[in-house]
Amino acid sequence: MTLSGQIEIFFSQEFSSLDKKGALRAFNELKFFLNTGEVRAAQPSNNSGNGVGWTVNEWVKKGILIGFKLGELTDVSIDDHFRYFDKNTFPLKKLSVENQVRLVPGGSSIRDGAFVAKGVVVMPPAYVNVGAYVDEGTLIDSHALVGSCAQIGKRVHVSAGAQIGGVLEPVGALPVIIEDDVMIGGNCGVYEGTVVKRRSVLGAGVVLTGSTPVYDLVQQNIHRRTSESPLVIPEGAVVVQGSRHIDNSFAKAHHIALYTPVIIKYRDESTDAATALEESLR
Repeated sequence: MTLSGQIEIFFSQEFSSLDKKGALRAFNELKFFLNTGEVRAAQPSNNSGNGVGWTVNEWVKKGILIGFKLGELTDVSIDDHFRYFDKNTFPLKKLSVENQVRLVPGGSSIRDGAFVAKGVVVMPPAYVNVGAYVDEGTLIDSHALVGSCAQIGKRVHVSAGAQIGGVLEPVGALPVIIEDDVMIGGNCGVYEGTVVKRRSVLGAGVVLTGSTPVYDLVQQNIHRRTSESPLVIPEGAVVVQGSRHIDNSFAKAHHIALYTPVIIKYRDESTDAATALEESLR
């Protein structure tokens, strides 16, 4: 039976009657393939009917959830001064210099079951959670989070303080997707399965959630999540913080406006991310 088939069966069973040895064996096999990047929580889709360009692998997320069920709280302290306790099914990822990942000293952690490609730089302190996929040449800066099952492309800059949210449940929900050559500014937040298409730029402090409407000043439309599709930031979009007025008498009387992200331009092929953002903010 395939690994996905095994996990589907184990996931459907009540924990009290679960074949724990068999489930743990399947979970550890899943972690092996997650660590190598051969299996992903979500992957690019060439299906012409898929407007987002990505599909979620539900069985992978189910397998990770099985790991949490099977795990026992264990003392993983370094010494008497640095005390830590976590599920024994999710130790830290084992890396060596052969992995060609630059993990800078200072308190960063990469959880077992996350894929981090060669050429990735992780500045301290940062955290990469289980099921995440971080592709070649990406920088994870200080105080940044890559949440569970988030998919990060090549040459992405996740700036200091940025939060790339995790979407482990519901299992059918697409995780956060950051495609190739995206620049995520400092203190940004990308949550709830938002897809940021390649070469986009998020200015510092931009927050994207499933309920966030994004106003496109160039195309003169509004990007929203729907019942069929997550929020998608178009390719090459330059997004900054903005606001919109509330149209009722109380709000007008008190000059109240709501935060909203705004697309103020699209990158040209000849313009790098930093230049595009700087020019747009002038």
